[in-house]
Amino acid sequence: MNDDSPSRQVTRLPPEAEIWKRKIAGVLAEMMNAAGIDGTVDAALVVAEIPPDPAMGDLGFPMFGYAKLLRKGPPQIAQAAAALLRAEDGKDAADGADVRAPGCAALGPYVNVRLDRARAVRSLFATADVAGGPASGGPLSGRKIMVEFSSPNTNKPLHLGHLRNDVLGESVSRILAASGAEVRKVCIINDRGIHICKSMLAFLEHGGEKTPESEHVKSDHFVGDFYVLFNSMDKAEKKREGEMSEAEKRARELLRKWESGDPATTALWKKMNGWAVDGMKETWERTGISFDQFYYESQTYLLGKEEVLKGLERGIFRKEEDGAVTVDLGDEKLDTKVLLRSDGTSIYITQDIGTAIFRHRDWPFDRLVFVVGSEQQYHFKVLFAVLRRLGFDWARSLYHLSYGMVNLPEGKMKSREGVVVDADDLLDSLRDMALLEIQEKEREEAVGDPAGTAEKIALGALHYYLLQASPLKDMLFNPKESLSFNGNTGPYLQYMGARISSMLKKAAGSAAEKGKVKPELLAGDAEWDLVKTVTGYEGAVNAAAAAMDPSVLTAYLYELSRSFSRFYHDCPILNAPDADLAASRLALSREVLRVLKDALYLVCIPFLDVM
Repeated sequence: MNDDSPSRQVTRLPPEAEIWKRKIAGVLAEMMNAAGIDGTVDAALVVAEIPPDPAMGDLGFPMFGYAKLLRKGPPQIAQAAAALLRAEDGKDAADGADVRAPGCAALGPYVNVRLDRARAVRSLFATADVAGGPASGGPLSGRKIMVEFSSPNTNKPLHLGHLRNDVLGESVSRILAASGAEVRKVCIINDRGIHICKSMLAFLEHGGEKTPESEHVKSDHFVGDFYVLFNSMDKAEKKREGEMSEAEKRARELLRKWESGDPATTALWKKMNGWAVDGMKETWERTGISFDQFYYESQTYLLGKEEVLKGLERGIFRKEEDGAVTVDLGDEKLDTKVLLRSDGTSIYITQDIGTAIFRHRDWPFDRLVFVVGSEQQYHFKVLFAVLRRLGFDWARSLYHLSYGMVNLPEGKMKSREGVVVDADDLLDSLRDMALLEIQEKEREEAVGDPAGTAEKIALGALHYYLLQASPLKDMLFNPKESLSFNGNTGPYLQYMGARISSMLKKAAGSAAEKGKVKPELLAGDAEWDLVKTVTGYEGAVNAAAAAMDPSVLTAYLYELSRSFSRFYHDCPILNAPDADLAASRLALSREVLRVLKDALYLVCIPFLDVM
């Protein structure tokens, strides 16, 4: 497993921390006033921590930063602040919350606070009917965010690298929406360019009357086979290293014919692109990936070309001796970049210029996020700089969400030679491995639909593995490890959901359902640890949204599952000695399940109520 996977213990402040930061700021200001010092303390700058030992309390506030201001030692400041807090005794109507400090005390240079456990549990249960994270009340409310991801070429099927891109884009979109944003998921289909014409040329010269149906091949794989064939043609026809082969020249001629609207070339292009996109849509549907809108480069590249020519007229760009149009970005510590080839044809960045402009006209966004591999960092620096020079103010709201490569034990993936981990084949392999696990455990009858369950386990394994590392990290994908039902894996989280679901089914008619839920009974350390973890969900969603990093949420899910496992082990639920205690622990378990379901959705992991 990647060494940077978030199996680490996650430190997350409880929701009450913000209220206590305001209280601490208030008493510090009071101490300043008493000392004749003008000014206030910004609550946002008050540092809150989790004490290293739970016995010290639930929150700790270091006083080091106020020693110079108050001309006292941090321990003395902590003593005075704790005394003022105890004197207030929770009179906080202005904060909209009745927060008391039953355990407020100074410990060295820290003010430590022990939260009221019963009050925290009551607050948690009071929000039991609210699901979906922060949603409309989140910090991104009112923001329009467009997320572009997948961006496949129509010359080959989706592969493992696309799977990381797809699940990252889908998960980030769901997380942003859960944090209150209005999100529009878009996909640019790279359906034109020299790479498309290479597969077209191979089919034109060797395809004959073949179709995906006649060859019994999935349609995007059928197109991809001809892209691999072109590479063989290119090698066979290349006379000298570094010299353009005759096959390459014919492919470039095909591109010029397409751009000039040649009917036969256009018809072939439409047919092959249709095959490719239809096959990709099958894979997206299988993996739970969806888009609000598709854009096609063939519809936007001319706009990019027009804008480049306008920029040339305005003196923003320049024409070289060979006729190519370039931009000098030396003042931004970037190189000179070609925007139009010497023969007048567009290149990738030309198309991206047009697509970005088209999108903003179509749906004026507050932010546009490009989910694209880290190897394209320079490309996006140039693109954003060019759009700014063209005078588009919204270009400052563009963001490249860069992610690392996905490698295999055999090395880096390739596509031109056909040495690649195909998405469909990988999913089939994971599903078959999960199905074998079900069969070996003789769980076919219990799960009801072994094949369907195996498919969901495969998706859970894959998506969790791809999201658990921060996006920028390169990763080595290990299929067998990803399917483990123990440890930091997707199937482990799915199993935890199935375990809780099974327990809730068993609770029907039991003493637990006859008891009364009493928050004050959930006072044990294992129960309190679980309560704090559950109430940290909103903060985890907002943190993941702010960083656009689903690994924040996968780490939270693992932490939640481990916390519930400890609670389940230490605190009998259905067999609790008291009916009210059983009912209270069962209510807490339902809250865990609610959050677990919601969080699994945000990281694209199918929920299973039986495994």
